[in-house]
Amino acid sequence: MTHYYDQHDLERFGSIGENVPELAEKFFDYYGAVFKDGALTAREKALIALGVAHAIQCPYCIDSYSKDCLRKGADLDQMTEAVHVAAALRGGASLVHGIQMRNRAEKISM
Repeated sequence: MTHYYDQHDLERFGSIGENVPELAEKFFDYYGAVFKDGALTAREKALIALGVAHAIQCPYCIDSYSKDCLRKGADLDQMTEAVHVAAALRGGASLVHGIQMRNRAEKISM
């Protein structure tokens, strides 16, 4: 069965800069710097990235950061909590937009 997302495409991500290498180099330099230890550890950043990956629903990112979290010492409980944090934020964001619906409905009903 053919799927839109092919897990092997993730392995090819480095080739994204073949036609514009100077921009790819800038991106990969920045990306690498972001994920180094700083005020947050690289493990904490990987857990954040895993949550974000679920929020933006990127299967490549989910695959990559699941592996990265495990490599950096996170356990399945921590990873699962990161996913729940993302789910709570997505759910809350959807619900708070309900205020826009209420405002509009109240204005139309007047």
